[in-house]
Amino acid sequence: MLSEILSIDDIKFDDKGLVPAIVVNNDTKKILMLAYMNKESFKISLEKKLTCFYSRSRQKLWLKGETSGNYQHIIKILADCDRDTLLIFVKPDGPACHLGNESCFVDELFVDENANDFSINALYDLIKDRKINPPEKSYTSYLFEKGLDKILKKIGEESTEVIIAAKNSKEETVYEIADLIYHLLVLMVEMNIAPDEIIKELASRHVIDHKIKQETMK
Repeated sequence: MLSEILSIDDIKFDDKGLVPAIVVNNDTKKILMLAYMNKESFKISLEKKLTCFYSRSRQKLWLKGETSGNYQHIIKILADCDRDTLLIFVKPDGPACHLGNESCFVDELFVDENANDFSINALYDLIKDRKINPPEKSYTSYLFEKGLDKILKKIGEESTEVIIAAKNSKEETVYEIADLIYHLLVLMVEMNIAPDEIIKELASRHVIDHKIKQETMK
């Protein structure tokens, strides 16, 4: 079933005139925060393409980032099937949490020890921790200790191994690509390059490519 294009009149605000809005980082898909909107803040959000909410505690509108500078640029807004909850995808200018965290959701209540919670961001954070708090006999810490030239040498070696593996089998290529990506993440930590920066660069190239295609089709 295809999604519908909705208007503000389709949204089901509660008896207090509010609707919950879950904010998501459009690049990483990480949940950033939960806030509430009324019709006025929703209209402002659409007009400015910036998230604007209604504060239940202060009982007033607040444009996210107006005082902190951490604006949230809206990419798209989705409504759930009951049309009483919003999902807002944004490109944030800074942390969503007033405590300075990227997301308001950081305190763990339960973690299944058997669950596979792997992500590139989690691996990046682990590698970063290996640089700040180097444990004994850690290969990652060893790379940081030897410095940039050693890291670059390993990337060169791993790139060559990917090329050789691609001539042999898919399984071997997957293994070698994983090694290469790991060493690239080490380089990123060494040069203080966050995964989000790479994603933003790739996204900008996609937009440029899309515009070129549109112009070509005219």
